[in-house]
Amino acid sequence: MDLSAVHAALSSKYYSVLASLCDDLLLQAASRGAATDDWPYAVHLLAHLFLNDLNSARFLWKSTPQEAKDARPEIAAVWRIGQCLWIRDYAGVYTIAQGFEWGPEMADFVAAFLEIYRKRIFQLLTSAYSTINVADVVHFMGMNEENATNYAIQHGWSLDVTTKMLTVVKPKVKTNQKLDVSKLQRLTECVFHLEH
Repeated sequence: MDLSAVHAALSSKYYSVLASLCDDLLLQAASRGAATDDWPYAVHLLAHLFLNDLNSARFLWKSTPQEAKDARPEIAAVWRIGQCLWIRDYAGVYTIAQGFEWGPEMADFVAAFLEIYRKRIFQLLTSAYSTINVADVVHFMGMNEENATNYAIQHGWSLDVTTKMLTVVKPKVKTNQKLDVSKLQRLTECVFHLEH
């Protein structure tokens, strides 16, 4: 089975394309009846988690052969991250991801996953809170107190040192760009030429 496209995407850090790439290649292999003993299940599973596609990750986990799960601890470690995501155990995601000894192919991918996950959680906190305790941010962001506070401050939040509360700053809503007359004229001409 040719996995060069998967390895190329990993080495180029094109993580967002890995899930669909792996899905397609696994489907092709299954349709040809090819053996999937060397299938990169851990990469495939993490690719779905990277895209926050828990349902596809669960389906892949259920269809992964038990022999592969037993023989490759990385697969089980990625699945434990998925389980934490499923039950919203925010701290558990970081504990498992940072506590496992990942192979060289997976280490950068896991780091990228944690980065995008942290951004998602921060966006969630930004939309859900107007003020939040630093300890809660530490819990949700998987950082120590100093790093979590600095991260929040770098993103515009403010800290009340006496109460250890962070004041959330909501991002400004972008207004739609006004359409000037010249752009409207070009659009009209383009549509006119397409119709004739």
